Amino acid sequence: MRRYNGCSQILVTGGAGFLGSHLCERLLQEGHQVLCVDNFFTGTRRNIEHLLDHPRFELMRHDVTVPLIVEVDEIYNLACPASPVHYQHNPVQTIKTSVHGAINMLGLAKRVGARIFQASTSEVYGDPDVHPQPETYWGRVNPVGVRSCYDEGKRCAETLFLDYHRQYGVDVRVARIFNTYGPRMHPNDGRVVSNFIVQALRGEPITLYGEGLQTRSFCFVDDLVEGFVRFMRHDGPLPGPINLGNPREFTIVQLAEQVINITNSKSPIVHRPLPSDDPRQRRPDIGLAQETLGWEPQVQLHEGLVRTIAYFDELLRAGH
Repeated sequence: MRRYNGCSQILVTGGAGFLGSHLCERLLQEGHQVLCVDNFFTGTRRNIEHLLDHPRFELMRHDVTVPLIVEVDEIYNLACPASPVHYQHNPVQTIKTSVHGAINMLGLAKRVGARIFQASTSEVYGDPDVHPQPETYWGRVNPVGVRSCYDEGKRCAETLFLDYHRQYGVDVRVARIFNTYGPRMHPNDGRVVSNFIVQALRGEPITLYGEGLQTRSFCFVDDLVEGFVRFMRHDGPLPGPINLGNPREFTIVQLAEQVINITNSKSPIVHRPLPSDDPRQRRPDIGLAQETLGWEPQVQLHEGLVRTIAYFDELLRAGH
């Protein structure tokens, strides 16, 4: 396997998605050859259109639930719808993407000797009774709820990654991603940041579920991608899953107020019933990432929101 001081052949599944497109961009900037694989269920060509003519970028339409035979040095497995609106649309396909996709990508990594990264999620902690959540916490997840296709699919994928490492020696990295936002989020993904921004820019009522006192921690996409790359470059003892997210915590009401202020929106705030299994609080303990990778987020929420709002404003003006 070619190591990291030169050009590597890197496969990014879900590469036309929100996170994947930013990762592809970063890897190209570092001089690598990038194979972007996506079935365009939630990813869009718009996200990677500016990369299509790049001499080291290749796009392949493919579903990871089907085996893929390519020659690569590294694999970033990001394929899976990540918002409740999208992953609940076809829950069986969602869990197939997490489980069959993991098996197929791990099989590929095993065959070619590639290091492989799994985009896991803070949803493995469910509605936590430990706060903030360290990697040692096993979680509190409903295995049969409407969110289970995603939560349990990702938990099973983590099991597969660690078992492929223990049984076959596959070189794995598992990152548990907390709420992330930034340009190229899908405008209709139902996530709180994109929801609030689109509603504010359109002058529509801003929808809060429950009292809006549930908390989240919001990480800007550039910080997250930096964490991805540092984790993949880490050659020390396998640290197990690592939390990647911003440990600063905000209530949903505070987020709504920031969005309204930045957009100068006149949108009123309206309340709706809390969705089933919606976590009350979510905040990462990133001590392991700080110690192991020297990583912590740099972009403050206000700065990140300004950049994200500018993207959505342009998108909506263009009629998307």
